[in-house]
Amino acid sequence: MNIFAISGLVNGIVAITFGILVISKNWRDRANQIFFFMTLSLAVWSFSYWQWLLSTNYDSAILWVKILSVGSLFIPVFFYHWVILLINGKSLVNKIVLWLAYTTAIVILFFAQSNLFIAGLEKKSSFNFWPNPGSVYDVYFSYVYVGLITYTLYLLLRAYPKELDRNKKGQLLYVILGAILGFGGGLTNFPLWWNINIPPYGNFLVAAFPFLLGYSVLKYKLFNAKTITAELIAFALWVFTLIITFLAESTLLKLVYGFFSILMGIGGVFLIKAVYKTERLSEEKSEFISFAGHEVGNPLTFINGAVMNILEEMDEGKISGELKDDMQKVYVNSNEAISLIAQYLGKSKLELNQLKYEMADFDLKTIASQTIHNYQPIADQGGVSLKFTTGEDKDYIMNGDRVKIKEVLNNLVNNAIKFSPKGMVEVSLSKTDKTVLVEIKDSGRGISKETMSVLFKKFGRGDSVEKAKIAGTGLGLFLSKTFVEAHGGKIWAESEGAGKGSTFFVELPCIQNK
Repeated sequence: MNIFAISGLVNGIVAITFGILVISKNWRDRANQIFFFMTLSLAVWSFSYWQWLLSTNYDSAILWVKILSVGSLFIPVFFYHWVILLINGKSLVNKIVLWLAYTTAIVILFFAQSNLFIAGLEKKSSFNFWPNPGSVYDVYFSYVYVGLITYTLYLLLRAYPKELDRNKKGQLLYVILGAILGFGGGLTNFPLWWNINIPPYGNFLVAAFPFLLGYSVLKYKLFNAKTITAELIAFALWVFTLIITFLAESTLLKLVYGFFSILMGIGGVFLIKAVYKTERLSEEKSEFISFAGHEVGNPLTFINGAVMNILEEMDEGKISGELKDDMQKVYVNSNEAISLIAQYLGKSKLELNQLKYEMADFDLKTIASQTIHNYQPIADQGGVSLKFTTGEDKDYIMNGDRVKIKEVLNNLVNNAIKFSPKGMVEVSLSKTDKTVLVEIKDSGRGISKETMSVLFKKFGRGDSVEKAKIAGTGLGLFLSKTFVEAHGGKIWAESEGAGKGSTFFVELPCIQNK
């Protein structure tokens, strides 16, 4: 069998399999529908490619080439449509391009079955029947590769560095890589059309296109990674047996391999169901934690606010100061409970790929000031001097999720106070043209080299912290690092060692003063 024909068979199987996998997860989703049509078009092109190269006569070859052309027309159109849904590229320009793409494909489709598109077939290189381009074919090539695919890649490359959601960014990376490999591999089919003697070795890379794009959808949007791994293993084994079945020369071998292919498919279904059941139990556990945290956290937040109001009334001398110590204890403990709930909820959402970032402009100075105000009763209860200083700039405007950034500051200030009994904590802001730097300096226990190595890892607390029996989950700094890096910033700590205090730094991009 022609080795290049095998590439068409593999590409077709991979395309239709991933199309079915994606659409079966959520067939009502518009993006999934477009993805399915894209893979279906690719499957038509690939299977026609396979049959074309196996053809032994002119009539059969030209028929499959014409069918192949129909599939090839719509692959880039559906890809572009899917990408603008993926990146929310709903601008007027993109809508116009989408309308033009569909219209152009339909117009060219009318010529695809005529000599204006394919002038005929002749022997080229090692192929008995290779097409010659008609006058309209140049228009098709320009429309597909020079125009639509290039513009689609431009949109993806522009969206990638701007994306703050870690999961979405990972998905875009897979899509970009799949598009480059797939369309780049497909591009190697064209030299022979214009009598350049370069065989289409890159056609074997076309399968990377539906594989990586489909994997990106399944991994980052729809399903658990373990389930996806099980699906891919089952899929790979099934494809292997299916290809062997197609390549078998005798009827008996086809029947034997076909039987094993059926068994492999059935076994794969049971494997996927078993993994799915296990992962679903884990998801339900995380969902319960999220629900319980919400139901408990809201009342605690209300209590915390009420206690803060009482403490402020006490400071103004409106209420007897005899209750102040007890109120501070209530505030400290309710605040700690809220912090713990927020950390466990953050971990749960991160594991379920449910972290969302609500981006908007806000003043970091205002957020920091609120944090200092909220933690003043906790500092007073612990005998800690809490100070807040800023540079000369009037504002520190940045674009980001103010809730996530506030949680970062809450974690850092809370930790500084807990680790600095009867000491000092100073929060300061400084600004450059492009960044704002937050420093949280304390006079507490300091950080050993052993603790520094695990400081920002999940559940990373270090032996010194455990020995001190200071309450915490080991999640606060891990989540803080996640949130900061999602905003394109960085977080780190410095300390001269145990007993010498420490300083935490958060650097975030900011908007220049107008």
